[in-house]
Amino acid sequence: MPDSQEPLGGEAPLSSRFVFEVDGVEIGVFTAVQGLSVHSRTEDLHEGGQNGYTHKLPGPLEWPNIVFTHGLTQSDALFDWMNRTAGEGFAAAGNKLTRSTGAITAISNDGVRSRSWSLDGVFPVRWKGPDFDGTEESFLTEELEVTHHGFRASNVGG
Repeated sequence: MPDSQEPLGGEAPLSSRFVFEVDGVEIGVFTAVQGLSVHSRTEDLHEGGQNGYTHKLPGPLEWPNIVFTHGLTQSDALFDWMNRTAGEGFAAAGNKLTRSTGAITAISNDGVRSRSWSLDGVFPVRWKGPDFDGTEESFLTEELEVTHHGFRASNVGG
């Protein structure tokens, strides 16, 4: 990066929250998202007579689960989705999973949508509700974890 620590092409977009949608339905708004990454495993190939190095070959891409925290969900939409992909809903569908398309969109303090990540083959694997403690005031927050087959990023704001 240049000395100014500014990304190439201008300023980095700022975001204060992230909207998560599935098949166009808002699931929740969160202030933290972890796991939005990808890496390629490598496979070693040892060449006979070559002792100076090992050939590295690209392997499959690995997409970790994404965890949304510090937010609140649209519980009806979330639990409808969860019920279709697990438990009795999954069994009623003949144990066939219908994967969805998800979208994570970064939103600034002034409501501008700046960047979006479209997730392929997404379904929920964990939800955690707020912790309640009547002896102290705290924000009600929920946590959601989803798995997926990959994502694509795009700019959405202007």
